[in-house]
Amino acid sequence: MTGLQVADLPPALTAVCAVLLVVAVGCAAFVAVDVVRHPPHMRVMALVWPLTMLFGSVVWLVFYLRRGRATVDGHGRWAGTAIDTSHCGAGCALGDLVGEFGLVAFPALGTLVGLGSLYRDPIFAGWIIDFVIAFVVGIAFQYAAIAPMRGLGWRDGLVAALKADTLSITAWQVGMYGVMALLQFAVLPAVLGGRLAVTTPEFWVAMQLAMVAGFLCSYPVNALLVRWGLKEAM
Repeated sequence: MTGLQVADLPPALTAVCAVLLVVAVGCAAFVAVDVVRHPPHMRVMALVWPLTMLFGSVVWLVFYLRRGRATVDGHGRWAGTAIDTSHCGAGCALGDLVGEFGLVAFPALGTLVGLGSLYRDPIFAGWIIDFVIAFVVGIAFQYAAIAPMRGLGWRDGLVAALKADTLSITAWQVGMYGVMALLQFAVLPAVLGGRLAVTTPEFWVAMQLAMVAGFLCSYPVNALLVRWGLKEAM
């Protein structure tokens, strides 16, 4: 992939994006400490909440403090659905981080998902790896939430988790990849003369925007899953 290096980007843009990422990491660190002091009713949310801060930053921090914190009594339908949706986003956030940096560190991983044989652009290898990791982690998070809640064994719990999160994770990824494709293939080449490299702050701020699009696509799917009884309202 032809990626823009840090030197090719406006220094002011890089600085702004770096600050935005520091703020998001700061929110994640604050919540990581807070969930230790105020343990969530669902233990898995102690992992989920800090991860959601990486893309949601200050907006998700405010939502966590007002609606998601363990000390808050009741969430309400829209807030419960938003928490369910953020639950999907946590797996996607971790998948993006591990997948993208994993491919940078070990380029040979691309060949395992068809790079060079099925397609030539490494961006698709990253997306495939991201999706696989996000799906596995997302289902694991959902299993950790739904199995204890329903008193299910590992097999029934896994089936329930797959039913609860397969569509919602897929919807999130469709929204996220749609925005990243628009940015990387059209907007950024026109504005900056090329794509953003994974190692730039600009790439991860673009990913934050794409994750918000993923949330908007996944929210109605989660609402339907709760209504159909396939997913528990949080």
